[in-house]
Amino acid sequence: MKFFTKEVQIACVAIVALVVLYFGLNFLKGLNLFSNSNAYYLQFEDASGLSVSSPVYANGYKVGVVEEVKYDYMQPKKIVARVALDKQMRIPIGSQAEISSDLLGNLKINLVLTDNPLQFIAAGDTILGHAEKGMMGKVAEMVPAIEAMMPKLDSILTSLNTLLADPALANTLHNVEGMTANLNQTSADLRLLSASLGRNVPSMMVKADSVLGNTQQLTTNLAAIDVAAMTAKVNQTLANVEEMTRKLNSNEGTLGLLMRDATLYNNLSNTAADADSLLKDLKKHPKRYVHFSVFGKKDK
Repeated sequence: MKFFTKEVQIACVAIVALVVLYFGLNFLKGLNLFSNSNAYYLQFEDASGLSVSSPVYANGYKVGVVEEVKYDYMQPKKIVARVALDKQMRIPIGSQAEISSDLLGNLKINLVLTDNPLQFIAAGDTILGHAEKGMMGKVAEMVPAIEAMMPKLDSILTSLNTLLADPALANTLHNVEGMTANLNQTSADLRLLSASLGRNVPSMMVKADSVLGNTQQLTTNLAAIDVAAMTAKVNQTLANVEEMTRKLNSNEGTLGLLMRDATLYNNLSNTAADADSLLKDLKKHPKRYVHFSVFGKKDK
């Protein structure tokens, strides 16, 4: 009787198929049964849907996988996940685990490593973790601030509606339109002025050269003046004026006597008074001073 009957062969094929299926499923889950790994325990208050085979990353590099997630019904805020990490992975004391998700909702664990190259967590120890606040979590944190801003936004919108309904705003817009037209006209005038200046630049340059030439000639003439001689003449003139002023202030000469002698002034004043009295008497009694006859002079 043969041992490898059809029934035995079928049983062997079934066992091999089950073994292959088992290892295949674990491979698809990311579990490597023949790998050298260390087990660590991660403790969370909120697992955020973490499941077996979720990857574990350190600095963006995959270093392990989640093997088991346990929920403690006696302590609801104590969820423990057992992870298998590469034996070469060394976790510094103080490091934490963070659950995060991508845009497609796939969960992963990031190990936030501290800078402690001397002390490391031993295999089998527990690492504290937390769930990353995603976009919705950040939005939830912003909700109280948004609610506080709503009354102010409502007031701003009311003021804006009042402003838009004000006819002065429409008039202002019309004025702005007119100002824009004026600015356009001014810009056109400036362009014309620039073009005119561009055409007149050569003649202006010629005039400027002529002015510069005249200035240079004037500078040459000024340089040719004998400043020392002119200064000497000016000093001599000032000395003469000073001497004349001195004489006028003294009793020397006719002008000095006229300016400083009061007797001459008094005599002139008396003479003017006598002349005035004589003229008045001449007007009143002209016959005393003038004698004339049509027929000749009579003998006295």
